[in-house]
Amino acid sequence: MANLNGARWRKSTRSGDNNGACVEVADNIPGLVAVRDSKDATGPSLSFSPDAWASFVRATKTRH
Repeated sequence: MANLNGARWRKSTRSGDNNGACVEVADNIPGLVAVRDSKDATGPSLSFSPDAWASFVRATKTRH
């Protein structure tokens, strides 16, 4: 499991006002991008390499 101490979480700009159903991203840790559900800040998170995250974001933008 990745060490997320010092992670600076920010709400996705695409989350909008969805009654708390938001995604938060922390991309300030070298070599890692973490994603979590904003409703469960102490719960699990997913970790990606920066390249994998960039690929995911590109793929979702082209399908939107």
